[in-house]
Amino acid sequence: MISDKYIHSKVEDKIYAYWEKNKLFKPKKNSKKFSIVIPPPNVTGSLHMGHALNNSIQDLLVRYYRMNNYETLWQPGTDHAGIATQALVERKLEKENLNKNSLGREKFIEKVWDWKNQYGDIIINQLKKLGCSCDWSRNAFTMDENLSKSVIKVFVELHKKKLIYKAEKLVNWDTVLKTAISDLEVDQREMNSKIYYIKYSIENSSDFITIATTRPETMFGDTAIAVNPKDKRYKDFVGKTATIPIVGRKIKIITDNYADPEQGTGALKITPAHDFNDYEVGQRNKLEIINIFTEEGKINVNGPKDYIGLDRFDARKKLLNELNEKEFLVKEENIKNKVPYGDRSNSVIEPFLTEQWFVDAKKLAVKAKKIVKSKKTNFFPANWSKTYFQWMNNIEPWCISRQLWWGHQIPAWYGPDKKIFVAVNEKEAIKQAKKYYKKDVKLTRDPDVLDTWFSSGLWPFATLGWPDKKDYVKKFYPTTVLVTGFDIIFFWVARMIMFGMEFLNKEPFKDIYVHALVRDEKGQKMSKSKGNVIDPLDLIEKYSADALRFTLLSMASPGTDVKLSEDRVKGYRNFLNKLWNANNFLITNKCDFTKTDKVPKTTLNINKWIYSELIETKNKIQKNIEDYRFDEAAKNAYQFAWHSYCDWYIELSKTILYSDDKKAQKEVKEVSAYIFKQILVMLHPFIPFVTEEIWLKNKFDKSNKNFLMYKNWPTGKAKKDKSQKDVEKIINIISELRSFKNELNVSPGSFVDVSINKIAKNNKSLMNNNEVILKKLGRINNFFEKDQDKPSATLVISGDIFKVYFDENVDLNLIKENLQKRQNKYQEELDKISQRLSNKGFVDRAPKNIVEQEKNNYSNLEDNIKKISLTIESL
Repeated sequence: MISDKYIHSKVEDKIYAYWEKNKLFKPKKNSKKFSIVIPPPNVTGSLHMGHALNNSIQDLLVRYYRMNNYETLWQPGTDHAGIATQALVERKLEKENLNKNSLGREKFIEKVWDWKNQYGDIIINQLKKLGCSCDWSRNAFTMDENLSKSVIKVFVELHKKKLIYKAEKLVNWDTVLKTAISDLEVDQREMNSKIYYIKYSIENSSDFITIATTRPETMFGDTAIAVNPKDKRYKDFVGKTATIPIVGRKIKIITDNYADPEQGTGALKITPAHDFNDYEVGQRNKLEIINIFTEEGKINVNGPKDYIGLDRFDARKKLLNELNEKEFLVKEENIKNKVPYGDRSNSVIEPFLTEQWFVDAKKLAVKAKKIVKSKKTNFFPANWSKTYFQWMNNIEPWCISRQLWWGHQIPAWYGPDKKIFVAVNEKEAIKQAKKYYKKDVKLTRDPDVLDTWFSSGLWPFATLGWPDKKDYVKKFYPTTVLVTGFDIIFFWVARMIMFGMEFLNKEPFKDIYVHALVRDEKGQKMSKSKGNVIDPLDLIEKYSADALRFTLLSMASPGTDVKLSEDRVKGYRNFLNKLWNANNFLITNKCDFTKTDKVPKTTLNINKWIYSELIETKNKIQKNIEDYRFDEAAKNAYQFAWHSYCDWYIELSKTILYSDDKKAQKEVKEVSAYIFKQILVMLHPFIPFVTEEIWLKNKFDKSNKNFLMYKNWPTGKAKKDKSQKDVEKIINIISELRSFKNELNVSPGSFVDVSINKIAKNNKSLMNNNEVILKKLGRINNFFEKDQDKPSATLVISGDIFKVYFDENVDLNLIKENLQKRQNKYQEELDKISQRLSNKGFVDRAPKNIVEQEKNNYSNLEDNIKKISLTIESL
């Protein structure tokens, strides 16, 4: 006998160690292949709820296909996370009174590797806590030797094809980290700000033109004022010259459609070097570009003499005072606006003109768009393909250089005249230089590193061994599916497709499943500032990894955010106990686990019924998983295990197990053990720990060769005949009777008498033949063939009329009153739905599924009102 209660803390680490020891996560040779690459978490990261959802889905898929005879690879690994890791290590060094500049590049990188070797696998161990069955022997890291080799090869080849080039352009600039950053690392925060109205004098006139700006200090770099060509207010100003206050430089007033007459004053100061939209206006109108900031965000030599060296925000204060004194500041207003912050440095991000390396993403996007358009790669839910095309159709050159030390250093060397030599290593670069200069020259390597998304864009094939080792590439590429969040479709998914198509001429994955966000129970986004962050590791410790996994999977409905509450996790913890108790019940009743590999013969109605339910459920779950409907799969698995098997089959079987019929007992013991074993098989991808523990405790495979992880799903067909339908009728009668008691506020434990005078003849014989079961589970004292002269209520079940007699102490007037209240409430709801459905605008505009749902609700409410009316009349 195993313990009364499932104690996950004593099980999960032990079971995981067992899986690893037996090398169960490695691909097992088979003709069918299933492969998936993990979205590599940052090496600095720790498990958050998004990871928990993403990896629960991946593990469910991997375990499911592994159990269905696929050679299965789940490729794990971590990302070096350039900016995040460098910032973290720099902070650590500060505490030791050190900094990267005093150490030098080589020593600093050694320090980062030391940190990585000490702390870099924290998230890997946390993924193991969740039960992830990755092939850890292949654990990859974006700075591994093979991945570095693939990064350099890709860079060099793209440069040869002129798809990588160097240019001066506007980028997101972090003034603290002193590097360009990607849009994903920019956090747009809503702030209380001010907008300033400043007047610029018109040359040879006493007129002024007033502009509105939130960033007055950038006026030092203004090169035009733009108005909308249709804005009649400024018709006479177009073509004239205005003077920038304080600076004294003269700029043209031009027309451009970007100027919105409804925004501010309708007149815009154009600063091409410090605003992305202004940069576009500048390009269209061939404006001068004047950069007024240093890398640190201080005013450079292009600013007025008194301002040079001032921090941008100090310069703003000084400038506003001066504008006010000289009467150029018309007014200021309080506003709310979005301000870009660096998510690592927490400093305001500056659009900054600088020389960087770029990828011609537009050319790479051609094949990447084609592969999704031709349905060789499919998004689930399908609407995410619209987002993909929207981004890809408007794709800009991709800035791939970062002014950091930690990362893949750009394989480019400069000659004495700044001539660039791109090569796989310095030796090759020197060869190129010698050929070019016709003599030996000293080369200097580009100090920048590549954007993290560049190396992670190669993830699906570089982790499989490309370019040197091709066996895993041949076997597992393209991968079967990618599971990812919507926020990185452009930054990561699109880039993997671009690189996969460019270098292997094959899509990197057949399907892309995009999951939603995990929010708190009120539907709010989790954030530290709100104090509503739920730590998955806390829930694992409290309720088990299985309970957390099952909760997330059961709520992973396509296109709908997961509203997570601790109570849901607690509820599924009870589900694990329910399975544990069912197992204890089988052991106590000496159920036979020795013959559970073959389908036992079924002659008894309840056994035919439960086997038919098993096959039907198995088919549903398989279809759900293959259609990426994990919520439906979890619901069907839960429904069958808890309700069909534990609630009904076990309860029904007790009437046989506690009888004198030895032959029937033997069949029930064999069937209940067989079905329970299949439940463990089907539930294993969802809740691997508890299912494995029960499997091992029962010694289901004495040879220890056929592990649960490789056990095939049940096969077989089952047609429903009269005997199975009879069981369903019995369950329906008992359920309806229990529900009726609940509706009438009658104690569920109380016994009743039932008249079967007015029911169909075949159902009457069914009830008489199953009297023992019905009386025991329905809590019925007597069946009467004739109606009785005592307090009763009418219950209609599938068209049959039953009269239910209660104890004398039941207050029928109170029951009537409660029923009347409920009927009134239903009527109110029915009237509201009726109003909506009679509104043509609602019916025409609302989504079809919503209209259909409303019609179903209307029909159900009508049925409920009729039932209550019948019951009230009968009391």
